[in-house]
Amino acid sequence: MIAKVIVDISASDVDKVFDYLSVDGVEKGSRVHVPFGGRDIEGYVIGFSESTDVPPEKLKSITEVIDDKPIVSEEFLALCDYMTERFHLRKIDVFRLFLPAKMRGGRIKALEKTIVYINPEFIESDPNLFIKKTAHSQMEVFEYLLDAVEAEQSFLNANYSAAAVRNLINRGVFLTRQEQCFRTPFSHIVQKDNETVLTEAQVNAKNTLLSSDKPTLLFGVTGSGKTEVYLHSIEEVLRQNKSAIMLVPEISLTPQVMRIFRTRFGDEVALLHSGLSDGERFDEWRRLITGAAHVAVGARSAIFAPLSDLGLIIIDEEHDSSYISESNPRYITRDVAMFRAKYNGAKLVMGSATPSVESYYMAKSGQYTLACMPERINKRALPEMEIVNMCNETLYGNSGMFSAKLVEALDETLKSGNQAILFLNRRGYSSYVMCRACGYVAKCEDCDVSLVYHKEDDLLKCHYCKRQYRNLDLCPNCKSPHIKQGFMGTERIVEQVHSFFPQARVIRMDNDTTRTKDAHLKLLSDFASGNADILVGTQMVAKGHDFPNVTLVGIIDADMSLHFSDYRAVERTFQLITQVAGRAGRESKPGRVILQTRTPNHYVYRLAGAYDYEGFYKKEINLLQATAFPPFTEVIRILISSPDRDECYEATKFAIDKMRKVQETRQPDFVYLNAMQSPKKRIQTKFRMQVLMRVKPECGVRQQVYRVADEVIEKYHGIGCFTEINPNDLS
Repeated sequence: MIAKVIVDISASDVDKVFDYLSVDGVEKGSRVHVPFGGRDIEGYVIGFSESTDVPPEKLKSITEVIDDKPIVSEEFLALCDYMTERFHLRKIDVFRLFLPAKMRGGRIKALEKTIVYINPEFIESDPNLFIKKTAHSQMEVFEYLLDAVEAEQSFLNANYSAAAVRNLINRGVFLTRQEQCFRTPFSHIVQKDNETVLTEAQVNAKNTLLSSDKPTLLFGVTGSGKTEVYLHSIEEVLRQNKSAIMLVPEISLTPQVMRIFRTRFGDEVALLHSGLSDGERFDEWRRLITGAAHVAVGARSAIFAPLSDLGLIIIDEEHDSSYISESNPRYITRDVAMFRAKYNGAKLVMGSATPSVESYYMAKSGQYTLACMPERINKRALPEMEIVNMCNETLYGNSGMFSAKLVEALDETLKSGNQAILFLNRRGYSSYVMCRACGYVAKCEDCDVSLVYHKEDDLLKCHYCKRQYRNLDLCPNCKSPHIKQGFMGTERIVEQVHSFFPQARVIRMDNDTTRTKDAHLKLLSDFASGNADILVGTQMVAKGHDFPNVTLVGIIDADMSLHFSDYRAVERTFQLITQVAGRAGRESKPGRVILQTRTPNHYVYRLAGAYDYEGFYKKEINLLQATAFPPFTEVIRILISSPDRDECYEATKFAIDKMRKVQETRQPDFVYLNAMQSPKKRIQTKFRMQVLMRVKPECGVRQQVYRVADEVIEKYHGIGCFTEINPNDLS
């Protein structure tokens, strides 16, 4: 029998199926060791055949079967085929998504514990016959096990004499056995569950999504109780002996969501996200694949949870850009979820208070089912939003980042004993440093981007390649000491808050303060328990969090996401404003939002201030249709990168010439086609160029684009060439 094997090497040259002689114990989906290129490497068996074109003298045999049972299911083999074709990926890169990274290469193993129990031959005997009268420690631990029956050896060693335990084991009085155990993340966050009765709107939403034979868009305002709809829907699925996946967009949300889910479902829940230790991630994956857990909760990667009998997939905050992978392997989580839902006959639910325009268009056109929850629980009012014109603040002599209105509102909030959230989607102290004398701007040597000043470390940092530089005292170009700092980041906002309110307790939450394990949980727990008055943060504070004492939200610079040359800029601005505003007034206390902008007349602020998603959608969908952007077209990008500028240019010219030939034969399908430098011309020492096109949706051009990309890779060895569909970031 010939086994068809994908080898674990991520390179285009070996992205194909290799034939090996099969051995006993090999099944479809098995992980195996095979000889390849003079060494033994891991591979995956994806099928079998009776014959091969490989000459007998060159045909090699599988050397080892790694796992007791196949670890890649038939569903995941089919998913691999789907993803390689839809997203133009290498098969091995897709397979790597299915397994914990450290599991490959045997870098992590199952954790085992030693259980100690009394040999049955000694239970009925007089212990004085085999334990000396002077061996008090041995007698003590023996008597304990007579009552306890068995215990972990680590427990006995910690509470009794380790030497006594070891002596009794060596003499056969105690026997031992090995048991696998699981490293469980956030095991300490379980709390008492309060039985919740759904409102009429929640019941209607749950019934709609569970009865729909199409994907469902759950459109509910912030605080409308979408989470309870998810929980009750999962309960229904579990009663049917099926499993469920719950996706959240931010790692910062997973502790809160995990607390809620573990409270409701106990050990039925497993957590999957990048913030876990390698051992925790491996053990949570094992609990899912063995059926010990039936609900997977996590960020984007949890869509690959190895669950069988899948009954429900939930994508919370479905509009969030983190659901699109922007590094290899590039994929769209929603598309993967749709495949898994269709394969398993499962329900797919996408929830948001601010759905993506594309998703709402699909719901309006009948391709999705629409379930609406237009009011908060108990009809609580959405927070009042005040728009402050920062241009007027400048005219009145205030050149800072805090308007008089915001300072006054913060003062009132602190005096009343309530809490506030200040939102600025820019970390660090200042976004750039510039010489006032000659205009020099400090840039990364490896990337075409400005360095960000981090005062806490007194360093200039590149947010793309992570390189760090000493701060500037003198301009390296003209030696001038007149160094100007650019736009404020979260670090500087905290400093400003302390200058206004020295006694205020402030927590900062951004990528710099949440690098360590469980940092999100600690910061959020401190704020929720009242150990801080003000939470300053980036977009990770904008979604999903529920703090009953937050009565004020300050949006420091609402224009940040608006002025980008990106067709989604206005949509993202509306979403961010609505999401962060929704953190205020979630319980009985009324909420208030101060939104600071230098373009107060822009329609997005008027509509966001009124929480008018319908009005925003109508305006935006008309603009997108008039300008031929998604959902009326697909944006496709071929991104080419190389450390050699000339080679990058030549490869891009080759690609655009090929695409123009495609365009000539399929003119009606193309709206736009051009080649250019990427806005960020160099990242991590590599020059970047791109071929951009807009084509009619699902017209079949995508596969021809993939063929052109393959030709680029084949012609220019070692060059980076990736394709992206409707990318989040065109920089």
